[in-house]
Amino acid sequence: MGRSGRVTLSDVAKASGVSRATVSFVLNDDPRQTISAATRERVMEAATDLGYVPHGIARALREGSSRIVVLNVDWGMEGNFSRSYVRGLDEELAEHDHILLVRHGHSIPEATQKVLDTIAPRAVLRLGEVYMRGHEPIEEDWENGFAANAALQIGHLAERGHTRIAMAMPDHDFPLTEARLGFAREAARRLGLPPLGHLVVPRPREAGAAAVATFLAAHADVTALAAFDDDIALRSLTALRDLGRRVPEDMAVIGFDETEHGSLSTPALTTVHIDAEILGRIAARNALGIDSGGLAPVSGRIVVRASV
Repeated sequence: MGRSGRVTLSDVAKASGVSRATVSFVLNDDPRQTISAATRERVMEAATDLGYVPHGIARALREGSSRIVVLNVDWGMEGNFSRSYVRGLDEELAEHDHILLVRHGHSIPEATQKVLDTIAPRAVLRLGEVYMRGHEPIEEDWENGFAANAALQIGHLAERGHTRIAMAMPDHDFPLTEARLGFAREAARRLGLPPLGHLVVPRPREAGAAAVATFLAAHADVTALAAFDDDIALRSLTALRDLGRRVPEDMAVIGFDETEHGSLSTPALTTVHIDAEILGRIAARNALGIDSGGLAPVSGRIVVRASV
């Protein structure tokens, strides 16, 4: 018997004197295989005697797909948005007798295909995929979608009198980098602000300070940095402090997609909180072909602290 205590295909194969593959063909009733009636009977008898119970995924595969939904989350998308999205997606799928498999980071295509071939998922989703494909936001996106949250960040700075704003960006090309920058620039345009500049704030600490110093030397009129996310905002705060710049007196800094670290910085980081649980639930229903009527995205909100 298998080490876990659960009877396996190998146990049935050993008891019936055939290969593991033959046991699989018999128990899955594979129509592509020609197996004698005597062998089939021997395998079924061994399975019954041992108390073999087919794995749930294997049963589902015979139906054409499993009750698994796969979500791919790229590097650079970890934050409250992804956590709340996964929570909503997971809970909604569970309510409809499905389970969620989340894969983080970059995946080799061949490895990904092996996973998909093995579990035959009901659906494969990618967090933020619609924007990664260069989707132009419709007006609804500016009301309660991802574009609206980007606009919320720029709007908060504008409300506090900042007109010369720059986007602080990561030093790696994350999937949503261009979309975020594009949304911020369009938000500034809609608010009647001058065109948004941008700078990259790299690692390590010394490189970040040097990059911020170079940018500010060439853009002395900039009074606020809108960061790609909280991680970049915290790098910016550190760089400004190393350069002897006061925040927010000399330069305001606002984060995006709140993490717990922002509340621990000095000064504490003002940021944009996004709750995507409803989006996860909508995605689950769409994947299962269930009407998502009655579910609507929740607008983001500013978490006001001391950096603006």
